[in-house]
Formats: sequence, structure tokens, C-alpha cells
Amino acid sequence: MKKERDVVMAVPEPILRMTGIGKQFPGVKALDGVDFRLLPGEVHALMGENGAGKSTLIKVLTGVHPVDTGTIDLDGVPVAFTGPLEAQRAGISTVYQEVNLCTNLSVAENIFIGREPRKRGRIDWKRMRARAAELLARLDLDLDVSAPLEAYSLAVRQMVAIARAVDIEARVLILDEPTSSLDAGEVAQLFKVMRTLKGEGIAILFVSHFLDQIYEIADRMTILRNGRRVGEYLVSELSQVELVGKMIGQELKELERLHGEAKRFDAPLVEARELGRPGAIEPFTLTIHEGEVVGLAGLLGSGRTEVARLLFGADHAGGGEIAVGGTPAALRTPRAAMGHGIAFCSEDRKADGLVPDLTVRENIILALQATRGWTRPVPREQQDALVGKYIKALKISPPHPEHLVRNLSGGNQQKVLLARWLILEPRLLILDEPTRGIDVGAKAEIQRLVVELSDGGMAVLFISAELEEVLRLSHKVGVLRDRRLVAQLPNDEELTTEVLMETIASGGRP
Repeated sequence: MKKERDVVMAVPEPILRMTGIGKQFPGVKALDGVDFRLLPGEVHALMGENGAGKSTLIKVLTGVHPVDTGTIDLDGVPVAFTGPLEAQRAGISTVYQEVNLCTNLSVAENIFIGREPRKRGRIDWKRMRARAAELLARLDLDLDVSAPLEAYSLAVRQMVAIARAVDIEARVLILDEPTSSLDAGEVAQLFKVMRTLKGEGIAILFVSHFLDQIYEIADRMTILRNGRRVGEYLVSELSQVELVGKMIGQELKELERLHGEAKRFDAPLVEARELGRPGAIEPFTLTIHEGEVVGLAGLLGSGRTEVARLLFGADHAGGGEIAVGGTPAALRTPRAAMGHGIAFCSEDRKADGLVPDLTVRENIILALQATRGWTRPVPREQQDALVGKYIKALKISPPHPEHLVRNLSGGNQQKVLLARWLILEPRLLILDEPTRGIDVGAKAEIQRLVVELSDGGMAVLFISAELEEVLRLSHKVGVLRDRRLVAQLPNDEELTTEVLMETIASGGRP
């Protein structure tokens, strides 16, 4: 086994150095003696599972949280910021995934808000717009700077946030999950801007769950695990498999299909016949057997989520019929679907799933309480036993049932949502993008859980934009295009991502 060691090479003096950083919250040691350095003119990836300490390290650096132990030096001078504004004034700017700008104001106003050029005591609008246009041109953007920011895409808004950071003479630019909602073209544009800024000597700290993007844009990486620093590495000298192993604390084999030999499925559990909804999904026929994992593959907007919502009764079908266990079922509401043993983990866990101001325990128990009605509360002793069981089974971290769920990492929030439905012991579990936006370790745990549930006889409808993930888990794959189920393919040795992509592109035509 290789001995862990830091990169040894001739490098310039760091513009930023964090030494022995420690941060503790009630019951949680978020950072434990972490060292981190950032060089001028580099893109440095900060890697780790959700909950590894990445966000906490950034918040300690920018003054959101005071540091408990350790020191921070900027250009060799000790600093201790009292908040993001003070960090920004010192040259450290952060652009978050959810851009914090005023969309009702113009592009120019967002860039210069609080710093508007003035003439005779009034805002010099002509000068401000001219400067905004010049600044965006530097980033290869040609926009109407007088238009409201809400008229532009999320990608453009992020570029505006970066332009603002550059104009205040940022020496350190922190990009926290900037690509999670961007398409390939928008990512390419962002990377072009990052390379321009890197060439100007700006140090960029880059956080992303997309490994391919890390290997495309980053020069070095620092890996955190469980609040501790694993090491610092040149991206060119660490393979993706080695990276994943260091992030989750074990060596991984190359991705392989998790199911063993092909299964025979004799008992249909859910049978949808010509089920559809005008404007949402064309009539489709789909059979899901007990213990079968059925994957749904297709591009964004192809109808994957619409299929799931019909099967769960969240949307009303415009025609067709559905049977559960061979008996016709009227799944007109989610409660009716739950009564037939169908559970649904939504794609948007924050908007449609979790209640952020409730505790882990309260979130987990919600579905069970709903089946009983609010006049028959689940006894607290039963709550504690069930919640404790699933916190342990799903390795929810931190393992404290009374923590607010909003304070958990994305991967652990997803586990809380899974626990809510597993308590009901459903016959069919519908998972819509259960691994989106979570780290590699949590993703692997959820994938293994799907296989375990299938082996135990539970049926799973698994939706993912990642074709490799669909292939890894599914017994058969339904392919959607343009809101039509165009093919159903057995997941055998002949089914590859290339075959799936060709099927999507052809609409199922040979």
C-alpha cells in the first residue's frame, strides 16, 4: 500500500495558508487540525464526502464561523475575519451554488451594488454601465448590462457574481459547487473564465462533486475525510479510483454492476397499462416485479419524473389503468399509493421532501404519522426505537436524532428521506435522482442499499441522469425520449451506455 505523503515540488509562496484549523459544534467535531494552502495562479480542488468538512473550512476562512484552534495567514499576515464582508475587503470572495444577487436589479447594479460610481453626489449610470460592460468583456461575455439579472440564466448570474468578485480585486476566489445546475456548454464557458483568471494570478478554490470536471480544470487537490486532512496531491498524479478510495477511506475496485446473476421474476407487483397524462407523458405500459430494480434513463425533460409521479398518485392520469399485486388500484392520491405499499423519494429533497426546521427524528417519522392520521400520534418510545434503527442502518451522520435536518450534509439529508419511507416497509420504492448532488461515499452507500432492498424482495424504480449508475443497479432499463417510453431493455452483457445513448438518440428505432 502506498505511503501517504504530500506533494514535494518547487512552488511559489502560498497566498493563503491555514494551519491546524479546528472547529467544533455541539456533539460534532467538524474540523480537526486541518492544514490547507492555496497558491497564486492555480485552481485548487477541495475534495471530500458531504460532511467531510469542506463547507466548514470555507466558512471558517471567510469568517462565517470563528475558528476554535489554528491560524490563517493571507500573504504571510495573520488574519481572523469577523464575516464574509471583511474577508471580501481583504481580497477573498466566494461565489456559492445559489448565487446571492438581487435578480430584480440590473446586471450593472449587481456588479457595483454598494460601490456605485458617483458624479456630483448621484450615481453615474452611464459610467457604471460602461465599466460593467468592460468588465464582462474581460470575461468574454457580451450582455445588456442594463437588463434585469432575472432575464438571464443561472450560468450568466454566476458569471456576474464572478465579475463582481474580480472587480473588487479578489486575490482568492472560492467557487462552491458552481457547476451543479449548468449544462455542458455553460460549464465550458465557466472553465474558460477560470483559466483566464488563473492566468492573471488569481488563486481559485474549487468545490465540485463532478470528478471529471476536477480532472479537467484543477491543478492540485486537498482531500478531507471526517473533518481531517487526508493529504494534498497533484491532480495529474492521482487517479480517479485512488481519489475515491481516499475520500471514503477504502480502496475501490472499478465500478461494476452490483447485481449478481440474472434473476427470474415471476410475480408482477405493479402493472401500468396505457397510463398517461396529456402534456406530461404519453401512454405507456410498464411492469415492475417483486424484487426487481427497474431503471429509467433519458435526457432531462424526457418524462422520467412524470412516470414516477403517476405511479405515486401525485399527478392524475388522463387515461389507462394500474394494478398492484394483480388487483386494479385507483392511485389518485399519494395517500392511496402509500396504502398499496408504494413510496416515493422526490428529486427535490428540499422542496418536496424534507422539512428543514424539523429534527432528524421528526422528519423520519412523518410518513408513518401520516398513515395513522394526526389524531393518533406515534408513541415517543416507538419513534425513538425506529429512528435509532434507521440512523444506524443508513449510517446517518451525525447520529443525533434531535439535530435539525437542515444542518446535515446533502448526502445525510437524502438518507433521512430514505429512512422516512423505509420505516413503512414499502413494496415498491420509487427513487428519483437519489444520488444527485451528494458525494461519492454517500452515493455508494445508497447504491448498495438499493441492491440489499431488491435482494430482500422490495421492488425499486430507480431514476438517474447517470447512465452508468442506471446500468450498475437495474435488472431492466426503460428508455424515455420526448415524454415517451420508447424501449424496455434487459440489463444483460450487451447493454452498455453506448447502446442506451443510441436508443435515446434514435427514439427506440433500430
